[in-house]
Amino acid sequence: MRGYLAIGLFNPKTPHNIGSVLRAAHCYDASLVMFTGRRYKHSSTDTSKAWRRIPMLHCESLKDSIPHGAIPVAVDLVEDATPLPEFQHPERAFYIFGPEDGTLGEQILSFCPQRVMVPTRHCMNLAATVNVVLYDRLTKRG
Repeated sequence: MRGYLAIGLFNPKTPHNIGSVLRAAHCYDASLVMFTGRRYKHSSTDTSKAWRRIPMLHCESLKDSIPHGAIPVAVDLVEDATPLPEFQHPERAFYIFGPEDGTLGEQILSFCPQRVMVPTRHCMNLAATVNVVLYDRLTKRG
């Protein structure tokens, strides 16, 4: 199948969440994980040791690091986001997730032409959100 997915983490909160995101990235064949901020260290939650298989890059700006040809997709609980059940995933997607203790904000939303949200009663854990979005992509794309 054509296409790829890359993950961007905007100032992720804890190493444990990042380790779990790496595990999800490995499970769903992500091509790359990028992150901003200074809160990352290797974590025991990356049980598959995905950092050995998937490039993981620290960057100062996710906007300046969008993979060539990818469409940035903001994953956030914002008013104009498409609910995940209705969302059509782009062939080449760069999903950007925010920290658990904040949102993406205008700094990220301003360059994301697509926005998606997971309809829930309460805010989800970062890694849980990544798993849900990537599973949805897998099921919809076959």
